[in-house]
Amino acid sequence: RAAVAEAFGEFLSAGTASAAQIEFIGMIIEHLTDQGTMDPSLLYEPPFTDLAPTGPEQVFDEGRVTRLVSRIREIS
Repeated sequence: RAAVAEAFGEFLSAGTASAAQIEFIGMIIEHLTDQGTMDPSLLYEPPFTDLAPTGPEQVFDEGRVTRLVSRIREIS
């Protein structure tokens, strides 16, 4: 879990992450910790859409979404 959390540290660093962003990243970390892998398309399905109904673009800018998807693919 610590290694997965560290991999997503850039999305939470510098104290600029919103509560929604922190929760969204936490959900990704939880999924990867439980399942060991993750298809980025899951970001557009529950439980992620419970927090961000239109997907990660609702809580992150486009550049961060691209980096987020890349990071998920690297880990998976």
